[in-house]
This record gives sequence, structure tokens and C-alpha cells, in this order.
Amino acid sequence: MTQKAVLGQFPAEAITPKARARPNMEEAKLRAREAMLSGPIFVTMARLALPTIGVLVAQTLVNVAETYYVSFLGTDALVGVALVFPVWMLMTMMAAGGIGSGVASAVARAVGAGRHDDANSLVLHALVLAVAFGVLFTVATVGLGNKLYGALGGAGAALESALIYSNYVFLAAIPIWIVNLSSATLRGIGNVRVPALVTFIGAAVLVPLSPVLIFGLGPIPGFGLAGAGIAVSLYYWVAAAVMLKYMASGRSGLTLSAEALQWRLFKDILKVGVPAAANTLQLNLMIVLVTGAVGLFGVDAIGGYGTASRLDYVLIPILFGLGTAVLTMVATNTGAGQIERARKIAWTGAAISAVFTEVVGLIVALFPMLWIGLFTHDAAISETGALYFRIAGPVYAASGIIFILTFAAQGSGHMKWIFLAATARLVIAAGGGWLAVAVFGASTTGLFIILALASIVGAMICIVAERSGAMWPRDLQSMAVAK
Repeated sequence: MTQKAVLGQFPAEAITPKARARPNMEEAKLRAREAMLSGPIFVTMARLALPTIGVLVAQTLVNVAETYYVSFLGTDALVGVALVFPVWMLMTMMAAGGIGSGVASAVARAVGAGRHDDANSLVLHALVLAVAFGVLFTVATVGLGNKLYGALGGAGAALESALIYSNYVFLAAIPIWIVNLSSATLRGIGNVRVPALVTFIGAAVLVPLSPVLIFGLGPIPGFGLAGAGIAVSLYYWVAAAVMLKYMASGRSGLTLSAEALQWRLFKDILKVGVPAAANTLQLNLMIVLVTGAVGLFGVDAIGGYGTASRLDYVLIPILFGLGTAVLTMVATNTGAGQIERARKIAWTGAAISAVFTEVVGLIVALFPMLWIGLFTHDAAISETGALYFRIAGPVYAASGIIFILTFAAQGSGHMKWIFLAATARLVIAAGGGWLAVAVFGASTTGLFIILALASIVGAMICIVAERSGAMWPRDLQSMAVAK
């Protein structure tokens, strides 16, 4: 039905601006669904991925700017923020790429199957989960922060700084989860513009607001390190209010409304969200344990490995943006029963990721100082970093394949074998690395070879899972073969 036909059912004076907007939103949602089900795969994927990549780059720049401001407060403040950062990243990764992936997958599969009532209901269920996980992180960090940051190495003034910053930041844990899971529901219907707009406007406000609250300006007093935490909290509380109002208005193509909660919808989210969140925990645990193994070779080795592996974090926004596009497209086509197209989408995304990461890996393997030289010219640190790139760089494509096929599995709703791949990678890299160094006296070369092998094994498991059909619904595969 056209917009004109819809509006023609009511007297012109009775039609509010909100009512006029809804047909446009419904038409936009239908166009997005049609593009994912039958449009050009690469073009549709790029349209979905680029705004998300922009969002993540903006968030990274905000984090860099805030670290720069805090550096003027002294070493203890800088160390305090550094202690909080891993916990903050764990929460945001779980919200955006863990439980958030479960939300986006559930919504996209519902839309693809034409279950529009379920898609609308999932908005409320995502909000309930956002509040629950937000409360959990607030209680954990505020109540146990002293022990948590102490275990991470904080002591004295640095620990006190960490607690000050953490308490203010994690008071916004609930709105942070709300923003991320609301954004995930929108990604599920292909609406990536609104989350990007909210983030960009927030970044434009937060970058100048943070130094004002830290150092003061005119009649506005400076709050020191607490000001940095207050700025972050203010942004997320306002952003959450904006997102909730937008979702309740129905202008997004989905509508937040009060209704009875259903366990089957929570299950639909969590069957993908929990394994995805567990993958996030495994990845962080692997980084911590591998860093510890490298640390057995001394401070210079840690510096070299840390400097080189920082490139991996720089690649994440690009891969995550591509991955969320793959997830939405795969989930929509899985919901519609178009398994063969879903598989084409998965492999198109994996190919793009593999080529991109391999090109980057080969460049740094051949010219390691292009990256390492940005941070240090210390000979010992540079030597370890260059060694890591020479060994790991040529197999960067394996990590790229793992990353995208993981998102494809989240879209299909079948995570078992992909979770096994992440576990195998953790066991080989962290467990095998520790044993090789601590028990068998392996060199840094041996350790880095084990890390590369772990990525190759993980990628092979992901590929076998896809090619065997283990990461796709069996009943829909049979229907596809019959057709």
C-alpha cells in the first residue's frame, strides 16, 4: 500500500506528523528487507557496514581524546583510567557484539520470516535485558571495584583514581546497555543510520564537554578525573533517553510498547547472545594469558608484542562493522528460508575480510616499522614486534575468516561449532603457549608460531562448520535442496 493510500483513509486535519512519518518508516523497512533478500550482496553489505564502521571509529577517537585530556592530570590518573579500560571494553564488547548480536539476529530472523509482531516484541525484551545486565555491571564494579582493580595491579593513588573514574562511568552502565541493545534492534531491520547519527552527535558534544568538566571553564568548576567519568555518563544517559523516545515513537519501523514478556523471545536472543558473549570473554582471556606468556621473556618482549598486537585492535572496528552487516543479512535470509543466499552472503563477507586482513598482514610482515615506528624506536622492543609481524602477519587472513564466519553463525542462530573454534584457539594459543614457554623452554619465535597455528586451526574449524552445513538450520537446508 502506498503512502498516499494509507493517509487517504483519514481526514487531512486528523493526521499528525508522527502518523505521516510511519508509512515512510514502514516503506523504508520493507525496502531494506527486500534489499537483504534479493538485492546486490556487496552493495547491500557496504550500505549496512559503512555507518557502523564510522560509529566505531568515532568512539575510538573519543576514547583517544579522553585519554589525552586525562594525561594532563598526571601519571596516577592515567594509570587509573588504564585499569578501568579493560573492564569497560569487556562490557561494551558484550553489549554490542555479544548480547547485542543475539538481539540483532533474533530481530532480523523474525523480520525475514515475516513475524513482525515478534520483531516488535523483541524491542521490549532487549530493553529488559539491557537493564538487567546494566545493573549487574554497576553492582560488580561499584561494589567490588577495589578488589577488581587491585587484582589488575592497581595500588595507592592509581587505585584510588581508578575507583573514582570507574564509579562515575559505570553509573551509566544501564544506559550504555540500552543504547547498544537498541542499536542492535535497529541493525536487525537494516536501520544503521539512526545509531550512527546518535553516536556522531554524542561524539561532537563529548569531545569538548570532557575537558570542560575535567579542568573547568569560567563559572563551571573542574572536577578533575571525576569530570571525565561524569562526561561519559551524561552522554549515555541522554543518548539512552533519545533512543528510547525514538523506539517508542514507532518511527524506526519497530515499536517499543508495554506487553507481556515471553520466555521464547528471551531464548531466541540468548541462544545467540550467550555464546557470542562467551566468545568475547574467551578472546579477552586469550589476550591476557598470551601477554602473560610473552612476559616470561621480559619487559621488552611485552612492549614489542603489545605494540605490534595493538594493530589487531585497530582492525576490529572495520571487521566488526562488516560482521554486523553479514549478521543482519544472513539472519534475514535465514528467517526467510533462503539458506543458499545466506551462505553466499557469509562467504562474500569472509572473502572481503580475508583479503583485507591478509593485505594488512603482509604489509606489516614486510615492513614492520611502518607500524612499530609510530610508537617506539627502541631496538629490543622493535625486534620482538617485528618478529611477531613476520610470523603472524602472513596468516592474518585466518583471523579475518574466523571473525566474519562467527557473525554469520550468529545470524543463522547456530553457534555450537563456532564456539568450539574459539575454544580451540584459546586452548592452543594460551594453554599451548604457556606450556611451550614455561615447561619446554620455547623461544619467542616458537610462541608466535603457536599463536599463528591457533588462528589457522580456528579458521579451519569455522570453514568445516560452514561447508558441512553444521552452522545452518537443518530443516531449511532440506527445503532448499528440495527446491
